[in-house]
Amino acid sequence: MGGKGRLFCFGCGYSARVLAARLKAQGFEVAGTCRTAEGAARLRAEGIEPFIFGNDHPLADPAAALSGTTHLLISTPPTEAGDPVLAAHREAVKAAAPEIRWAGYLSTTGVYGDRQGEWVSEETPLDPNVARSDRRASAEREWQELAGESGLPLHIFRLAGIYGPGRNQLKGVMDGTAKRIVKEGQIFSRIHVEDIANVLEASMAKPNPGAIYNVCDDEPAPAPEVVAYAAELLGRPPPPEIPFEEADLSPMARSFYMASRRVSNARMHEELGVELSYPTYREGLKALLATL
Repeated sequence: MGGKGRLFCFGCGYSARVLAARLKAQGFEVAGTCRTAEGAARLRAEGIEPFIFGNDHPLADPAAALSGTTHLLISTPPTEAGDPVLAAHREAVKAAAPEIRWAGYLSTTGVYGDRQGEWVSEETPLDPNVARSDRRASAEREWQELAGESGLPLHIFRLAGIYGPGRNQLKGVMDGTAKRIVKEGQIFSRIHVEDIANVLEASMAKPNPGAIYNVCDDEPAPAPEVVAYAAELLGRPPPPEIPFEEADLSPMARSFYMASRRVSNARMHEELGVELSYPTYREGLKALLATL
């Protein structure tokens, strides 16, 4: 057993691996799931004990996989059939719950739906307006129900649009995929992946089971503004503006533009005392520029 505890991540992807690296450095043992043998090899190389898990591939021995877990992170996306972890391993999670000191479920600010640019907080009623956000809202409820039954110390984190190394507007400008799509009144919130880890660590240090936190930076902004700033940092002309009605977008990309809201992170700051490393997209992109 690691000196601090054991983190188990259902879905050891982009955000979870940043937290995993930090906790490993503090003396935690870390384990997590992936879907392929290649993914398992990558996790093993990062010092994370891998377990194969997917929608059609339950854990071979869930009790053994969860044994010794003190901190549980769930980032696997729900499907039309519901949350894959609860569908396959609800009883195993309930059995492990008494030993778990902190659990976090990574959701999305998409559960608030379209607010026509108005502010939302954790108290705002949910109104998901696309299928994947509706599935997230349902998964939140499922995990809350399990927490009520088992005593699992569950915290829900509603993440805004995630960016960071390898996933940012600088990269898009450089490879020619960035677009400045203009839709009147459209506002997005975003969060740097390192700041997600900041919030999760702060919550682990100050658990408040049942709490819900919006995880976003301090300045909602239109997407074209962010792309233009990325181009400016690179010393390149910004991509031309494209009216939303004329944009060639995939159904998923188009759905992002069907909702506009400003997301408040006041609870995150006030209750957890989080000071963001990247309070706006400007600090985030400037720091990422140095890594290119």
